[in-house]
Amino acid sequence: MSASVAVTGIGMVTALGQGVAANWPALLAGRSGIRTLTRFPVEGLRCTFGGAVDDDGLGGLPAAQRCLAMGRMVASEALAQAGLTGSGFGGPLVLALPPIELEWPQRRALAARAAAPSYAAMLAAAAGDADDPAHRDFLFGTVAEQLAEAFATAGPPVTISTACASGATAIQTAVEAIRRGDCDRVLVVGSEGSLQVEALIRFGLLQALSTHNTDPAGAARPFAADRDGFVMAEGAAALVLERPAAAADRGAAILAYVRGCGEAADTFHRTRSNPDGGAILRAMADAVADAGLAPDAIDHVNAHGTGTPENDKMECLALQLLLGERVGRVPVTANKSMIGHTLSAAGAIEAAVSILTLRHGLIPPTINHHHPDPALPLDIVAGAARPFAGRTVLSNSFGFGGQNVSLVLGLDPA
Repeated sequence: MSASVAVTGIGMVTALGQGVAANWPALLAGRSGIRTLTRFPVEGLRCTFGGAVDDDGLGGLPAAQRCLAMGRMVASEALAQAGLTGSGFGGPLVLALPPIELEWPQRRALAARAAAPSYAAMLAAAAGDADDPAHRDFLFGTVAEQLAEAFATAGPPVTISTACASGATAIQTAVEAIRRGDCDRVLVVGSEGSLQVEALIRFGLLQALSTHNTDPAGAARPFAADRDGFVMAEGAAALVLERPAAAADRGAAILAYVRGCGEAADTFHRTRSNPDGGAILRAMADAVADAGLAPDAIDHVNAHGTGTPENDKMECLALQLLLGERVGRVPVTANKSMIGHTLSAAGAIEAAVSILTLRHGLIPPTINHHHPDPALPLDIVAGAARPFAGRTVLSNSFGFGGQNVSLVLGLDPA
């Protein structure tokens, strides 16, 4: 068993709103943040909706700047709750972000400045000026640098991009640093702002997205028999993680503990996970073992639950193997039914929701679960929020390429 790490602050932004105070009631009420997109023209796209965060002018920003703006919001909220708003944070920043990507309008603008229609000429046109928007706005590395400067974190920031597991990987990285004694606290931020036309086209070509264009709010259907794909979304979450003794020394309130982390990759395919669910099972089992628990100590599962036919089937299979005969009695919920799939930020957002579940004793529902899949024998919390008296939550995050991370969160340190 490894040492538990305390959570002393959380912040959240999703398509449901800015801040925990806006998100938590909306999640409990089963409200959907998915709607038809207006940020750019959607005519001719296979999928015309998503979980957009357009408040405070965010919709008009390039992707990297949306990530930065949302990262600032959630970090400020988490640090305020943790009581760490002074001159220096006193620990490093670990950030989960999407891969570096230029959006097509910016590609065209850069091409117009280039001496020739080639990538080499475009690179040359963007080089040499640190204040050039091609560097400042579209290289995701600058997001970490600007957040580190804004919140006076210690040392060079660490940026992680492990597909849809990124947010959970960032938490695991921070937990391991604290356990090693490298630092007393870490600021973890997961931010995703890649909801743009090119991303919708790419995921559409992979046939990974739901196409319920006439009913956006009802499109995300995790574990339902009529599920047809995930709903792309954006958002962010931040967690302040601390060594419990360090939190106690400064009188901080501990919200919950990260008790265990598990990570496993299956190297099966560039976008698909192995259909046998073996790596998913290993990630969950390793997280439970790292927490010093047996599987029968898991009281609730915050599922990855994307709403794709294959992913939900594999997650259910792995949960059956992990939980055994208890599989139909452990409540399972999927936040993506309301906020969509926030990709790089999903693991951080859903860990934050898991902590709120533990703190408030309520499990947010999985909406749109009108037609249960008889092949998936899970106790899906559907229709309305459910009272919860448990002490532990297993939060799952599974990414493209078979990158899988599970976290065990609890009210007790051991």
